[in-house]
Amino acid sequence: MARPQPAAAIADLGVGQSEPHEEGHGDGHDIGRSEGLEPDGYLLSVLSEAVAAVEGAGIPYVLMGGIGSAAFGRPRSTHDIDFFVRPESARPVLEALAAAGFDTEERDPRWLFKGYKHDMLVDVIFRSSGDIYLDEEMLARSTVESFGSCRARVIPPEDLVVIKAVTADEHVPHHWYDALGLIGGGELDWDYLVSRARRHGTRRVLSLLLYAMSDDLGVPWRPVKALFDAVGVE
Repeated sequence: MARPQPAAAIADLGVGQSEPHEEGHGDGHDIGRSEGLEPDGYLLSVLSEAVAAVEGAGIPYVLMGGIGSAAFGRPRSTHDIDFFVRPESARPVLEALAAAGFDTEERDPRWLFKGYKHDMLVDVIFRSSGDIYLDEEMLARSTVESFGSCRARVIPPEDLVVIKAVTADEHVPHHWYDALGLIGGGELDWDYLVSRARRHGTRRVLSLLLYAMSDDLGVPWRPVKALFDAVGVE
């Protein structure tokens, strides 16, 4: 199955509690279709401004959250924009956003800063659930996608599957289904997914793949067996 084009289905659900995970904040905006935007199109505008600020400062980043989910998986609505950066880059990102006219806040020094503009939220995440950090391999595999007139770097879908699987919990079940949407979107590098799962959440990703198989999402047996074998030697 060919993955959907970002302009046809984009979104982001935010993060915002005392420990790292992405959590919704009410009704979102569909940034995949112009008719789904607020009248002034603030979401795409703020996305463009935030990306320009971060890239202008030369700071490595990837977009994650619902934007990544919708770029590679199922259509989603959004109410914020998630940047994933290295811990040492978090404050420079906040400074770049402030210089671009964003209000900023160091919400939680363990994992999350925030920016605000036109009532839109920008999350600056520097430690995700499961103690996952932006690293060179993730950056090397990230891709530049188009969101309207904005081109931005997006997290690899395999890493997002792992993050979503690890983050999913009773109060944020949408992450589980986002991960299934990414699997159903196809074009995953299964060897890379296994390597990242073994590093950050072997059992959780294994359970996700088994669930996906029960939904006939086309998961091959090879990555499932590899994770079973990894569980056996842990």
